[in-house]
Amino acid sequence: MPAHVDPTPRQRMVEASVVLREGEAVTGWAALNWLGGAWFTGSTDGVDARDVPLAARRHLVAQPGFGVSQEFVSPSEVVIQDGLPVTRALRSLVFEMRYAPTLGDAVVALDMACYSDLVSLAQVAAYVAGLGPVTGVQQARDAVAEGEENSWSPQETRMRGVWTKRAGLPRPRCNVPVFTLDGRHVGTPDLLGPELGLVGQYHGSAHLSLAGAASDIRKDAAFRDLGLETVAMVASDWADVDGFVARLRAAADRARASTAVRGWTIDAPAWWTPTDTVARRRALDEAQRQRYLDYRRAA
Repeated sequence: MPAHVDPTPRQRMVEASVVLREGEAVTGWAALNWLGGAWFTGSTDGVDARDVPLAARRHLVAQPGFGVSQEFVSPSEVVIQDGLPVTRALRSLVFEMRYAPTLGDAVVALDMACYSDLVSLAQVAAYVAGLGPVTGVQQARDAVAEGEENSWSPQETRMRGVWTKRAGLPRPRCNVPVFTLDGRHVGTPDLLGPELGLVGQYHGSAHLSLAGAASDIRKDAAFRDLGLETVAMVASDWADVDGFVARLRAAADRARASTAVRGWTIDAPAWWTPTDTVARRRALDEAQRQRYLDYRRAA
């Protein structure tokens, strides 16, 4: 690559891998990206490039662009994928969870690995249970308890953390479809508190256009017509989380006090194909994945 060209994350992985010897590999977020993890982009807040983490068996000096871990890696945990040596998804993810800056970041990594069906919660729980007293193992254990297989974006996961940890509300369901009582699909909110009748939506940059805003207004109206209270979080709320928590709690209070007739259900009709778990998504063939999972990217 010419020096003036900013390399893609995958180009950076390939360049970092040239220092590896047999039995060594790319790991962490970079391995998850290489294995198909859609949300592992190798950047912090979409701006600063993260170092490519390498697992090496010997003393290897880190250089600009990559970091080095000398933790033991079993040969069975290294695979060659499209010419690049990477650690398997489970090992890569748990490494990412253990060394994440915060518990919230560890939960995001876990949720997003499940989003791409690289791992299941049960697989991660079993792997973490088999670890000894290694760096970050308690954070990984705590993250498993908070994990979710049906979160569709990092910001949805972070919003769920605000919902439970900051607002103190019961843990919501993630992307559960809502139907009318006669079985018509009304929408699939980012978060739903079934006990409260409270819908939470995260409005990212795709929602800022007139078309996106109009769609959001129609969805909110459809949920309210069924007796659901709605609350939205936007990117600027991260600068004033307390302000959003106040809105969220106020919406929860309105939901509790509502006397509206409940016109909704999350009991799916017979014609609906559920895709809320890793196991269910893995069971789909390619045509079914195109048909039933494309909506996640659109959302």
